[in-house]
Amino acid sequence: MLQWLRERYMRKIQFRLTVYFLLILLPLVVVSLYANIRSQSILLERTVERTEAALQSSMDYLEETLQNAEEVTTLISADAAVQQAMKKITPQLDAISYITFANLMKQFSTTASINHVISQVSLFHTSSEMLLTTNHGGKKVTNKAVLQSLRAMTANVGTGTAYIMPEVVLAPKVTFGETMKTDSISLIRAMDVNNPDREGNLLVISLSKQKLLEILETLLPSSDAQILLYTNKRELIASFGHEILPLSTTNTDVMLASNLEGDAQLSGIFSIVADSRFYKWRLQLLQAEDQMFQEINEIKWFTYLIIMLSMVLAVLIAWAVYLGIAAPIQRLWRGMNVVGSGNFNVRLENKRMDEIGFLTRSFNKMVEEQQNLIENHYEQQLRQANTELKFLQSQINPHFLYNTLDSIYWTAENYEATEISEMVLHLSRFFRLSLHKGRETFTVEETVDHIHHYIRIQQLRFLDSFEVIYAIELETKSIPVLKLLLQPLVENAILHGLESRDGGCLWIKSRLEQSFLVLTVQDNGAGIAEDRLVYIREQLERLSDFTVGPLTFLEENMSNIFGLRNVYARIKLFYGREAQLCIESTLGSGTMIEMYLPLEQCYAEHPLESKSREK
Repeated sequence: MLQWLRERYMRKIQFRLTVYFLLILLPLVVVSLYANIRSQSILLERTVERTEAALQSSMDYLEETLQNAEEVTTLISADAAVQQAMKKITPQLDAISYITFANLMKQFSTTASINHVISQVSLFHTSSEMLLTTNHGGKKVTNKAVLQSLRAMTANVGTGTAYIMPEVVLAPKVTFGETMKTDSISLIRAMDVNNPDREGNLLVISLSKQKLLEILETLLPSSDAQILLYTNKRELIASFGHEILPLSTTNTDVMLASNLEGDAQLSGIFSIVADSRFYKWRLQLLQAEDQMFQEINEIKWFTYLIIMLSMVLAVLIAWAVYLGIAAPIQRLWRGMNVVGSGNFNVRLENKRMDEIGFLTRSFNKMVEEQQNLIENHYEQQLRQANTELKFLQSQINPHFLYNTLDSIYWTAENYEATEISEMVLHLSRFFRLSLHKGRETFTVEETVDHIHHYIRIQQLRFLDSFEVIYAIELETKSIPVLKLLLQPLVENAILHGLESRDGGCLWIKSRLEQSFLVLTVQDNGAGIAEDRLVYIREQLERLSDFTVGPLTFLEENMSNIFGLRNVYARIKLFYGREAQLCIESTLGSGTMIEMYLPLEQCYAEHPLESKSREK
């Protein structure tokens, strides 16, 4: 599979374009997915913050309500008038006892109406075994087990308070709620708490379950959520909303996560809790995660849709680009194959005005020109043969020059004109080496030998008024250099430096310096004036700018530093920009010219040299 994909990628532009567009979309896909995940996380954090604040606010209100209820029980249990009235009640329940019970219930009803969370107030009178409630009146408790449980509650509660759930069993098949006629949690405490000799009378205040549900209803974020209220013992007091957590669930240690530890039923449920500060009651909000993230899921699906549409558009755009660019290029490729097979009559149809159209027109024009070139092939061959003939004829002239100089040499020898014969001999050898087989380069050793013939002619001319010293390093002798580089420099040194100076000296040197071959021509002659030296350097600097043209010296006065300009232009053309020509001179002390030729270019194959060998 990977091999197939690789071949498609290497061979098909359309496939490659599709991959490129998909790669362009990759950051968009990553950013979009990250934005969805991040928005879901932010939504979760904000929801947790708001819900926790609302739950804690409601829990504070509920705690304040419970404190008010406890204060009511304290007022009732410590009321002296209530205690005095209860002492009038006899175990046999006479008429005064019933009247007293009626007055107490009336007073309790007034107290219950003040606090909207209290649903009813109940009183269990131990000696008479009477149970009085503000909502259902009074009745005598006849069940011995219930009596024993109520008296035990009175003893256990002591001077404090306690909360009793209606599901607490007082006797077999009898619950506290059935006995007190309530379905909500109740607050109990003993009467006359300040009297150590008090009877075991029990005051019961039942909280209104409806009021608690109304508090829970205000916290419900949606109809598919559930609010649960627990005691400090994690007993369920009330539940409101859609049943997500069954009321029979016993594991209520809720974590801020998608599920509760140890309860597989709660998987996928979002939960937030808030505890009261004093009573340690707990409010719990439950909501299904898919409902909570419904809106963000819609955005997520929209993101997925955009990604899919973008990928489809990427494929379509890649196909359109292929049809607009790659397909015409393939037609050009097929046309080139046809031309390569020898058919120059092919022409590509072209109606486009863009770059592809220009390329197609250029192809058609190229094929037409190639056809014309082939048709003119024989004429070109004839012209080439004519050119080669003229070149062969031009080679006769140097041989005629050599033969003539040899004739002059032997004539001078016959008449014993030694100086003339030596001068003619050196001149003959100088030209023979200059034109030797049409070569463009010589080794340093051959170059020095060649320039020696020229120097000897000049020494004879000036009656040996100057001497020459050669300092050629051994490792430089075999390095090839362009011919006739030293001759113009030596000529300048002799004619402008040593011509009018007795006891002159000319040095010809070569050395290796890093990656350069350095050729030096130095004299102790007249030297160059400072302004003239500046002018020469400026003229040579102009030649280093190829925008002016390396052959600019041909347009100037031929006598104006022609030799230096010729040498400088040639080394720049032959050896490249790294080649340098440095001039140092002091008026009256002499001149030194150094050429720096890159060794890499010295050994490189040059077009001029290759053409010379072909000839």
